[in-house]
Amino acid sequence: MPALKPTDFTATVRWLGRVPETDEGLRSVAVDHLELGFEGAVGERHSGLTRPSCSRLLSQHPRGTEIRNVRQLAMMSVEEIARIAERMGLGSLEHEWLGTSVVLEGLPDFSHIPPSSRLQGPDGLTLAVDMENRPCVLPGREIETEREGFGKRFKPAAAGLRGVTAWVERPGRLALGDVLTLHIPDQPFWAHIEAVRG
Repeated sequence: MPALKPTDFTATVRWLGRVPETDEGLRSVAVDHLELGFEGAVGERHSGLTRPSCSRLLSQHPRGTEIRNVRQLAMMSVEEIARIAERMGLGSLEHEWLGTSVVLEGLPDFSHIPPSSRLQGPDGLTLAVDMENRPCVLPGREIETEREGFGKRFKPAAAGLRGVTAWVERPGRLALGDVLTLHIPDQPFWAHIEAVRG
């Protein structure tokens, strides 16, 4: 029996970006396609089979521990970016300011699609979702350089809307306008999750 179930939900690629390997900030550079290998996007700072662990994993590893890189791509949705901008009191947010790799349109509640879901292109390119991407202060710094006084608003405004992190399961080329189909794990919700969350 297959472990992943194809759904009728699809999303269209509306924007693609790459954070240059040499830059200090989080700002992405817009591109019309991404060449994706097992290490992630070619020429992207967040690519690699492994990475040093960060503050998000201090309960599991000391900071800087070499771990598998399941944060090769930062993915967001057009709909949720618009909601973040509205919460911040801005008319819009440029995707470049957010350090985003892929911006999709069409998947409802995108930040909360199940972990281990797959987003698959028509040619078989497959991105595996790790989990919800928690907001941090780094996009706020980029926003502040463009909209003074608004940078600190990003982190609280992006709660529950920051998208997901993902890694490349099957390499390929991802281009603007590509349509990805959502596949979800075919398993029940864990019965003890509320006890753990408290």
